[in-house]
Amino acid sequence: MVGGMAIATDKEGYLLDLGDWSEPVAQALAQAEGLDLQNEHWEILLLLREFYQEFQLSPATRPLIKYVALKLGPDKGNSMHLNRLFKGTPAKLAAKLAGLPKPSNCI
Repeated sequence: MVGGMAIATDKEGYLLDLGDWSEPVAQALAQAEGLDLQNEHWEILLLLREFYQEFQLSPATRPLIKYVALKLGPDKGNSMHLNRLFKGTPAKLAAKLAGLPKPSNCI
């Protein structure tokens, strides 16, 4: 429940309806993962949503790193930074928090 609305997720916590995403939903999903979203997280989540709008898919880790580096620079577009923000699973966790489908090549 977020803001009085029931938000449907699959067994892994990914949204069933991508249209249900909002910042409060992202915060609730992050809280369930034990994560407190800061500005650095939001920057990546919003960028991921931009990527999804452009390419209609959730990127795996390498394309995510390359896209972040392209858009935000090498200081943020590297595996160490993204792993620190998203508990070592940036592609999966960031996609989930951004309200996107699980990247297809992530187990």
